[in-house]
Amino acid sequence: MTVIEALKKRRAIRNYTTQPVEKEKIEQILQAATYAPNDRMREPWHFYVIQDEAMKRYEEMASAYLQERFPTKPNLVESSLKVVQTTPVAIVVTADIVEGDTDATEDNVFAVCSAIMSMWLTAEELGLGFVWRTRGVGLVHDPRMHTFIGASDAQKVVGTIFIGYPKEQEQTDKKRTPFAEKTTWL
Repeated sequence: MTVIEALKKRRAIRNYTTQPVEKEKIEQILQAATYAPNDRMREPWHFYVIQDEAMKRYEEMASAYLQERFPTKPNLVESSLKVVQTTPVAIVVTADIVEGDTDATEDNVFAVCSAIMSMWLTAEELGLGFVWRTRGVGLVHDPRMHTFIGASDAQKVVGTIFIGYPKEQEQTDKKRTPFAEKTTWL
């Protein structure tokens, strides 16, 4: 499969079977992330792999967060929690903060985003479903996640990745705006 084909095929998968993800596949995904481009070879990423009992604690934290954020929307809370309840593995990815250098810190976040995309394409190649969550159940903007994973003050949470063997789902073409409508040639 070409890179273009892989990009066209890529989907956010939120429904998984109960089959555990093999450690070797998780390690392949993490290794792929380390090949991402990054400014000055800072390699500004850290990966927190959540499984088993830690996933149960994550579910409790996510449930509390969602109930606080959406107290009048129990259906939204329930549907958002489904991915946490059915995912065999989650990976929280952080970027290093460069004290006194907001530009370098921002560059680190860009590098981590690239690393996450490398993880996504690798998961796809390995037959795994993958979704990158930030808001909501991803808890990227909530300090509880930072505390939960034990990240240092010099780390910024960039994404929470959910990975598992996908349940069957219909593949439909993605609706995309043609690049010409989003491009200015100078």
